[in-house]
Amino acid sequence: VQLQASGGGLVQAGGSLSLSCAASGSISRFSVMGWYRQAPGKQRELVAAISRGGSTYYEDSVKGRFTISRDNAKNVMSLQMNSLKPEDTAVYYCNAGTGILSIRTAGNYWGQGTLVTVSS
Repeated sequence: VQLQASGGGLVQAGGSLSLSCAASGSISRFSVMGWYRQAPGKQRELVAAISRGGSTYYEDSVKGRFTISRDNAKNVMSLQMNSLKPEDTAVYYCNAGTGILSIRTAGNYWGQGTLVTVSS
């Protein structure tokens, strides 16, 4: 299964973007899916994750602003990002894994990154 991330772009602070991660096959096999981001000079970090059952995790700085969802019928995972801040600027990667017990554990499948730039 391949993952294809899209939806990044340039937005002003306070604006919104919606990222999508389309899979070449069924995503129902993935116990956990998530979005990670990597800002210049920083380590990749988990932003949000969602389990097969719909449980979610959000990194503290995005709580209340980002919403993760998955549509198993359409094989797509999404990240709705509102009230964007300059510190949200990063390359965002989608991730998925099977047989994962912890929602905060990265899986083996990675999409290519999509760049989100938030201007002040």
